Amino acid sequence: MSKLTIWTLDWVPEGPRGFVRDLRLRWACEEAGLSYKVQTIPFDDRETNHLARQPFGQVPFLSDGELQLFESGACLMHIAQQSDKLMPGDAIGPAHTLQWVFAALNSIEMVSVSWWFLTISGHSDNELTGWMGKRLAQLECVLSEREWLAGDRFTAADLLMADVLRIPQVRAVSNRPASEAYVVRLTSRPAFKKAYADQMAHFELADKERA
Repeated sequence: MSKLTIWTLDWVPEGPRGFVRDLRLRWACEEAGLSYKVQTIPFDDRETNHLARQPFGQVPFLSDGELQLFESGACLMHIAQQSDKLMPGDAIGPAHTLQWVFAALNSIEMVSVSWWFLTISGHSDNELTGWMGKRLAQLECVLSEREWLAGDRFTAADLLMADVLRIPQVRAVSNRPASEAYVVRLTSRPAFKKAYADQMAHFELADKERA
């Protein structure tokens, strides 16, 4: 199997650090025990300098030998399919995992990211607040009844959902004890801690190189 290469930006300002989505792929590789390396594209001209590999000018994207993938969800699922630590091996578990991966991306992150951008832009009481609150309340009901999203163990679905939910502004919306406990439990995993520390170190080193 080819060594995985995770592509991210060479530098970002302090605000996004710890939340750039290459962390999802780092975390997945750490959980699965898969070898990987990190390569970068320049932050300057980032919207146009890698369109051949990511048509929307975003990061991350993933290389696995001749295979090139973009979109963090697709990259995550490629990694997950290489390890039973992220994807169940029974007949039903993979379908349920995929179901919750799409839920994290489409039912939660689609609204939470839009709400977050409006909020940090000064629109704290924006039109998405009610919609996001409803979605988070619905997810709270699910998490109050189960420890994991798919089956009875950690999967790629939990990794992705926890990454979506751990945004501080999202965590602060209403009183959702089950969701908060879920985020704390998932981000306490050694693999997450290593992935997070590695991303932070990556950008801190870039500060020194840009100085």
